[in-house]
Amino acid sequence: MNIKIDARGLSCPQPVLMTLNEIKVGKTSEIQILVDTDTSKENVSRAAISQGWEVADVSEERNEYKITIRKK
Repeated sequence: MNIKIDARGLSCPQPVLMTLNEIKVGKTSEIQILVDTDTSKENVSRAAISQGWEVADVSEERNEYKITIRKK
C-alpha cells in the first residue's frame, strides 16, 4: 500500500511533520511526498533518514519534487 502526502504549498515544518506522522503510523513501507521547495525536499529527506528510512528516489518536475522513501 503506497501512501502519498501532498505537502505542496506548505512551509516547513509542516511537510516534515506530515511525513513523520505517516512513518509513525507504520502502515506502509513506502511513502511518496510531494513538495515544492528545495528546503522542504532537504528537510523531508533528512527526517526520513533519521527515522531509519532511505530516500529511494527524488524527481523534479515543474519546480515540484516527488520524494519516495522506503523503510529499510
